[in-house]
Amino acid sequence: MKTLLKIALSLMALAGAVALAQTPLATYQGADRLDKLVAAAKKEGTLTLYTTIAEKDLPTLIKPFEMKYGIKVNIWRAGTEKVLQRTLAEAAAKRYEVDAVHFGSPEMEALSREKVLQPVISPVYRDLQPGSVPPHREWAATLLSVWVQAYNTNLIKKEDLPRTYQDLLDPKWKGKLGIEAKNQDWFASVIEIAGGGDKGLKFFQDLVARNGISPRKGHTLLTNMVVSGEVPMALTVYNYMPEQAKKKGAPVDWFALEPAVARSNAIGVARHAPHPAAALLFHEYMLTDAQQHMVKLDYVPTNTKVASPLKGVKILITDPIRSLDEAEKWTKLFDDTVVNRGGR
Repeated sequence: MKTLLKIALSLMALAGAVALAQTPLATYQGADRLDKLVAAAKKEGTLTLYTTIAEKDLPTLIKPFEMKYGIKVNIWRAGTEKVLQRTLAEAAAKRYEVDAVHFGSPEMEALSREKVLQPVISPVYRDLQPGSVPPHREWAATLLSVWVQAYNTNLIKKEDLPRTYQDLLDPKWKGKLGIEAKNQDWFASVIEIAGGGDKGLKFFQDLVARNGISPRKGHTLLTNMVVSGEVPMALTVYNYMPEQAKKKGAPVDWFALEPAVARSNAIGVARHAPHPAAALLFHEYMLTDAQQHMVKLDYVPTNTKVASPLKGVKILITDPIRSLDEAEKWTKLFDDTVVNRGGR
């Protein structure tokens, strides 16, 4: 009887060991997860990344990974549409060349729907901003592009700044407000903040009717117009733009109406990655060590344990599914409500 029990226990232990060996690293949750990732990734020695990250920023983000792990990152960089098209075309042709992809979350969601990405379970997910990881876990947000409000410090006093979105309805802002003409994601999110549906839309209708909003094409142009005083206050510029101008001595500063609205970029691992362990290790790196480097580049990190230029500011991440599925609807509504009625 004891012999049979020993055999049974041995078989159970063996079965457990086999199951552990067969557990994909992407979903492995053991305490030695990172050690296993590093060991397997170093054996592969390389990975291929498709990304939209600015070329000037790539060395700051990629070199530390290569130096730490001795793994070469081969990069193909292009605009959002080209990265999306190439990744989808290669998957359809069963030509599996890419290991990891990094670009906008709506486009990540498009890749997910086409079964290009694989689910990943990582302990670092618990440290990320709410909304950074979708339920299917096939991508995770790494950085945020946060829309903030910028103002000309010669024309507007800090103590006079609005404290809420509703404060923008004050008549003192008549003729002083500008907006970027393609920011329908921000528009949709603020409608949600203002009560949603007809109530949220009425906020913008009232704002345009009472005070007007001058639409401008390009966040850099809008920031420059705030600096020149042509647009005393901009409603939608990325936080790093006025900050960089301010550091150069320009009469501009910024603040954030809360919740500040942000769109995210994300990292995903290809389902048929030729170098799956290296891709998973890079995925982990982008959510941990790389977050500090992103701050140096004036990006807003998603990891809440990393010091952020918007520390303490409540942030609402735009819904990537809405951006993907309802782009036409919100573009038309934004144009009809703001762009075509805002005036110049």
